[in-house]
Amino acid sequence: MSRIKELSKKSIETLKIEGAKGLYIKGKYFIKGHLVKDNKKIYKDILFINGCTLPHPQRYRVDHQIEQLEASGFSCKRVNYDKIDINDIKYYRGFVFFRCPITNEVKEFIETAKAENKTVFFDIDDLVIDQKYTDTIKYLKTMTKEELAVYNDGVNRTQQTLRMCDYAITTTERLAEELKNYVKEVYINRNVASEKMVEMSLKALNEVQKDESKVIMSYLSGSITHNDDFKMILPVVQRLMKENDNLYLKVVGLLDIPEELQEFKSRILTAPFVSWLELPKIIASIDINLAPLEVSIFNEAKSENKWVEAALCKVVTVASNFGAFKTCIKDGEDGLLCNNEEEWYEKLSKVIKDKQYRNKIANNAFNAVIKNKVTTYTGLGLCDFIQSKLKKNVAFVLPTTNISGGVNVAIKHCNILKKAGYDAFFINMDNNDDDIVNKDGIVRVLKLKNVSYEAQINTMVATLWSTLQFVKEYPNVLNRSYLVQNFETNFFENGNYLKIMANATYNSFIPVNYLTISKWCENWLKDDYHKDCKYVPNGINIKQFPFRERKFDGKIKILVEGNSADYYKNVDESFKIVEKLDKSKYEINFLSYQGKPKKWYYVDNFMHRVPFDEVGKVYSSCDILIKSSILESFSYPPLEMMATGGLVVVAPNEGNVEYLQDEYNCLFYEQGNVEQAVKQIERLSNDKELREKLIKNGLETAQKREWSEIEKDVVNLYVMEE
Repeated sequence: MSRIKELSKKSIETLKIEGAKGLYIKGKYFIKGHLVKDNKKIYKDILFINGCTLPHPQRYRVDHQIEQLEASGFSCKRVNYDKIDINDIKYYRGFVFFRCPITNEVKEFIETAKAENKTVFFDIDDLVIDQKYTDTIKYLKTMTKEELAVYNDGVNRTQQTLRMCDYAITTTERLAEELKNYVKEVYINRNVASEKMVEMSLKALNEVQKDESKVIMSYLSGSITHNDDFKMILPVVQRLMKENDNLYLKVVGLLDIPEELQEFKSRILTAPFVSWLELPKIIASIDINLAPLEVSIFNEAKSENKWVEAALCKVVTVASNFGAFKTCIKDGEDGLLCNNEEEWYEKLSKVIKDKQYRNKIANNAFNAVIKNKVTTYTGLGLCDFIQSKLKKNVAFVLPTTNISGGVNVAIKHCNILKKAGYDAFFINMDNNDDDIVNKDGIVRVLKLKNVSYEAQINTMVATLWSTLQFVKEYPNVLNRSYLVQNFETNFFENGNYLKIMANATYNSFIPVNYLTISKWCENWLKDDYHKDCKYVPNGINIKQFPFRERKFDGKIKILVEGNSADYYKNVDESFKIVEKLDKSKYEINFLSYQGKPKKWYYVDNFMHRVPFDEVGKVYSSCDILIKSSILESFSYPPLEMMATGGLVVVAPNEGNVEYLQDEYNCLFYEQGNVEQAVKQIERLSNDKELREKLIKNGLETAQKREWSEIEKDVVNLYVMEE
């Protein structure tokens, strides 16, 4: 019941402050986030990580910047730094840490993000990054030793986070100048008002009626550290209060009323801190906004928020000609700037006595802020900066992450791209999002199901005919590509309608960049479908397929590889060959990533779904590979077998004749001619000289395909001119 009462109370408060629309929006998100069991992940551009407990800074530097970026086409989310989850790194392109102190979790998060080629930014709106700055704050001298130690610890840990980040974003020129001592590049994105602030300010202007018999100056102090700023103009305020009986002073926030103003106590109005949603009502009730700043490096780094907030309520600001006020306010046009006590007196006197002049400047300030200081119109610069620093992302869309030759190629290409600095990852169409870990590194996997995709993607790559539809439909893609590794139309037997659907993918009306690892595929795409295609040769990691000298002095180990469920792999024919072999002389091994042995297969050892990093050991342990595939784009198993010093008896097809040569590095047999295949195996068993020649040439063939020799070509396959 207490929970229901609390929700009811909050609902009433929201209704009063934000109206029915605000209550509806908050209620919708509350239900989605708390009542509906929705575990759906979202792939977005930027995650803001808030490390500040003060509401005002985090609103300006997190919420408002998110609003700026979203108005410019980015998708964003925010989370507090103590709620970060390292597993969520793969769901974002970049991260912005705002005023975030270092913790073990934050350190690990940043290190992992950078290892995944994610860009990490640090955002700060104050010089709370080094004690050489904060030691100048007079208020800190009022702290106890214990309080100061805690404060300084936060400052130093914030600096550690800053130093770990790639770039910084900040509010003012002076802050940017100082931050360059800690990071290589800093972007200035000034504080701006949100659309909600504009809405609430306009509402206050319509609702608040001023007492025309009074002129009210106000000091929106913000925090107790600003007391010294007010003392700077105290003599001027005292003098003006004496000279103008209709002049009132309204103090909002924390400010000790000085003794010098006690005689005007009846004309001093006070108000406590209020919600930012209520603040416009207070501002709209005043006539003059006072913004004095004592000269210090700390104050020079502060932003112009007070001028912006007052301008939205059509209130004139009189400020120190210093820091951000000096940069943003046009003196005498949309605000008044003062260099000394005399100017403070002269300019305040004029706006106090001349209502028309006061209103003119206030209206100019309103127009300037609406045009140049609201989130909707000001995010493009920030967007361009972040976009320029984000690593280009490449998303491979897979039908499944189950190991196969085609998946292995995609994994290798993905790792090569990551090594080259790209943010490369998989989108998996089945229900598995387990990351793929191998000797080359980690490939991050996102599910297609139960994940909402909103981020911008530089290049999205289809890897099978069934994956192209998503690539074509996803709107936020700059380059769409299709890695063609086989003639997939013929994956299906005649009479199967899926042949039509597969074939249609080679005739895309939407522009698609066709890529391949097979000269054969390059040729038929050009000749039969009139598609220009970028080609890169396939490669092999020789170290993954250790060489072993074969003795052939005992039982000879035959290896059959392929998915027994795919007719075009033609595994049945390999086992028809096995049937003709002398089982006392040969040991039969079967390696399959998918299909299992059929009942009639003769198998001594069945190896199912062997991890890719362990496949090389399987090849190295066997002597002769039988490969009977009808259709291959690029046939890896013969190449892998040759890399280990093994021998190959193979039916030639378009996917293996690119590198296989009969009687040079392998022995061919005619597809369907089982007797010929048996004779070729017997030749290898009995002819040592033949074996030595094929092994030598096979090893040389494999070495020429070493991945390290073609990594640049692989990267260029996916790099599109923009």
